Amino acid sequence: MTDPAPRRLWAGRTLALLGIILVAANLRTAVTALSPIVTQISADLPLNAVTIGVLGMLPPVCFAVFGIFTPVLTRRIGLERVLLLALGAIMVGSLVRGFSPSVLVLLLGSVITFAGLGAGNVLLPPLVKKYFPDRVGLVTSIYATMLSVSTLVPPLLAVPVADSAGWRTSLGMWAILSLLAMVPWVTMLVRHRTTQQPTPVIEEADPALLGKIWGSSIAWAITIVFAVSAINAYAMFAWLPQLLIQTAGVSVAEAGTLLSLYAAVGVPTAIFIPVLAARMRNVALLVYLGVICFFVGYGGLILFPMSGTWFWVVIAGIGPLMFPLALVLINLRTRTHAGSVALSGFIQSVGYVLGAFGPLVFGLLHDLTDGWLWPLLFLLATVLAAIVAGTVIGRPHLLEDDLARRHR
Repeated sequence: MTDPAPRRLWAGRTLALLGIILVAANLRTAVTALSPIVTQISADLPLNAVTIGVLGMLPPVCFAVFGIFTPVLTRRIGLERVLLLALGAIMVGSLVRGFSPSVLVLLLGSVITFAGLGAGNVLLPPLVKKYFPDRVGLVTSIYATMLSVSTLVPPLLAVPVADSAGWRTSLGMWAILSLLAMVPWVTMLVRHRTTQQPTPVIEEADPALLGKIWGSSIAWAITIVFAVSAINAYAMFAWLPQLLIQTAGVSVAEAGTLLSLYAAVGVPTAIFIPVLAARMRNVALLVYLGVICFFVGYGGLILFPMSGTWFWVVIAGIGPLMFPLALVLINLRTRTHAGSVALSGFIQSVGYVLGAFGPLVFGLLHDLTDGWLWPLLFLLATVLAAIVAGTVIGRPHLLEDDLARRHR
């Protein structure tokens, strides 16, 4: 089978490209839009440490749960219609969050929003494959960049908007972006201009193979690296502004900017880490680099929070390089396509569930100790697990070989 001949990026598919970019622009906004304005929200709604922790754990939980159900729904009603449902959930959830009269409603709105994000995460790759089979790499890079932008922009806007128009506007305004993202897809469906390319099937792992993976050392090693990144990143997304306000003496606006800086560091790591991993003989060195960055960044926030605060935030932000590393290892540590699909499903399902405990445990420890030392030590303890995982990942063995040895 030959690859499709490349044609001009915009030729006959301008709406599809615009639609994919706008979808990507929605998929992280709700994750980082809330924590910078916790102080303003708490003036109206009682947000304690447990509630903030639960809000922080909802994204990875919803990504894992709704990512499982999305392929089933797609097979029944089609990619574009499920995408519109996901965008509708993001819009409705954002509005519910903005108009929340109680903490319970705020949590409900967040679940609805993150459900849409979880579905959108799964839908973007097959949409690219359907509309841009000749430009998969380019369009994937474009939407991956937009994902990074959608992570770092909300913290920059959250506090100024909340100060001028209130926290409800700051949370609810993102519904406009999801509404805009619907326009190209609705237009395409109404005009019957969807491509005649066959709709790609969202691949699911073979249950038999997925069951065997539970005993694989390489699968668990990569999952631990993925989970350590998720635990730390989502804990920081939920708590970094409050931590910096109380320990570094920064303003609410500065704390939002520093959270945006933390997210921005992920852009170059997402670009370069997969390239480096593919060329290195011992990828464990990248795991150890992430470990060192976590220890230096958190150590600085513990010992010298008011000196060089931005530097500690940047170094800590390099630590989650383990996330793109884990994703590229899915292909580097599998021999077959079926193995890659199964390993991806295992790592992301288990990894996101484990990652959900980061914000919650961090918040509980803060509540119990009324400080930030023990929460940061908890994060450092999770990082130690990555050192052990790195020793396994560093050995160039493949999943299929690992499973074959175990089932002889």
